[in-house]
Amino acid sequence: MDERAVGRLLIGLGVAVVVVGALVWSGALSWFGRLPGDIRISGERTQVFIPITSMLLVSVVVSLLLSWLRR
Repeated sequence: MDERAVGRLLIGLGVAVVVVGALVWSGALSWFGRLPGDIRISGERTQVFIPITSMLLVSVVVSLLLSWLRR
């Protein structure tokens, strides 16, 4: 990988971080973590959160992005 490719990759990652940060800040991702299949258990002293569906969604998105970047 040459220097230009590394530079483009870093710029792309930076733009992606800024976009995701703006979405979180604006509240556009407030649904994330509240999907059907995400398990929340609340007791008197204990709270457990198991984000099964949310993490499956993240896994699919990251896999698709990496597959697209490899081409």
